[in-house]
Order: sequence, then structure tokens, then C-alpha cells
Amino acid sequence: MARVLLIEDDPGVREALRLGLELEGHTVLEAANGAEGLRRLAENPELVVLDVLLPGGDGFGVLREIRRQSAVPVLMLTALDEVEWRVKGLREGADDYLVKPYALSELLARIEALLRRSKRSEEVLSYADVVLYPGKMEARRSGRLLELSPKALQLLQCFLEHAEHVLPKEALMQRVWGQEVEPNTLEVHLSALRRELGEPMLLHTLRGHGYILKRP
Repeated sequence: MARVLLIEDDPGVREALRLGLELEGHTVLEAANGAEGLRRLAENPELVVLDVLLPGGDGFGVLREIRRQSAVPVLMLTALDEVEWRVKGLREGADDYLVKPYALSELLARIEALLRRSKRSEEVLSYADVVLYPGKMEARRSGRLLELSPKALQLLQCFLEHAEHVLPKEALMQRVWGQEVEPNTLEVHLSALRRELGEPMLLHTLRGHGYILKRP
């Protein structure tokens, strides 16, 4: 069972979802708008259910702010069923997308699937003296906490999962951004990761091939 943050402006929908989630044993944190939802994010929910159409700003903006602060799984709800909106939500960092109207049973099943996936991500990844806790999005080197952005942490996770294997730029872009981005965008986050990892250097550039996490 999990703590679920429900960000939904419609009181009737919010009440129905709360009751359905509580019947499944979940604890529900409610928010009627994006600002309140972001405040309640500090209560460390294990999953966020986020409506796209919110007062005072759209849910995509709230999603972007959530992703700046946390790697918590996010399931987006919306009446907008055009493909471009679903793609936008997923590329902005949503983990799943459900179009209204939907069956409560399907919503609960998707939440269970996201929670299972999240639990699996609680495994510890390590290489040399670097340790990453994916569920908490926390990384350390020789016990020192690494101050990394969410994108840099995702890059580190990718390198740790493929340690001592060359990863092309395109593969890193697809894994972290879901699409190809400007090379400079990737370079900025890689430079920040390399700088924060410090010495001895573990992250190496192989010109014309990509990057590799490898002991000196």
C-alpha cells in the first residue's frame, strides 16, 4: 500500500478517486490545484495522480516542477485524448497517461503497476566507490553525497547499469529525454556529472563513439 498524492480540481472526481484508493488500502493526500500539490510533494508521496487541466496553470507545468524536485512516479489524467498531448505528457516526464473517461479498475491497475516498477527501482546500483539509490534518486561517492540534477542522476543511472560499456550519445538522449536533443544539452549535464564525481575520473569520452564509465 502506498501514499498517493492526488492533484485534481474537480471535487466530485477527487472524492471518488480518494474513496477508490482508500478501499485498496492506499493513503491519499489531496490537492485541488497545482500550487497545493507541489506543497504536498514535501510529504513524500510514493506516487502522484495528476490532472492535466488545472486552475491557475496546466498540469504539464506542475509535472515539470515535480520532475525538478523528485523522481516519484506520475500518472496523468486528462480529457485530452489526442496523441500529441499524450506524447507531450510522457516526454515531460510522466510515467503513464490515462484518458477520461476511464474505469476505476483500470486506474487502480495502472497505479499498482507503477508502484511495482518503482519498488524494483529501489535496488542499489554501484560501481567502484559510486553508489546510486534510484528510488530516492540519491547518489554518493566514497560516502559523499553528490549534488546532481534529476537529468544528471538519470545519466548516472544509465552509466551504472552499463558500466564499462560504451554508450553512444543517441542512446543516452533516448534514455534520459525520450528523444534526441541538442548535443550541447547532453554535454552540459555530462560535464556537471563528471565534475561532481570528481577524481579519480570515472566518466570518459571516446571521441566518435560515446562515453564510458570505467575505472582509470
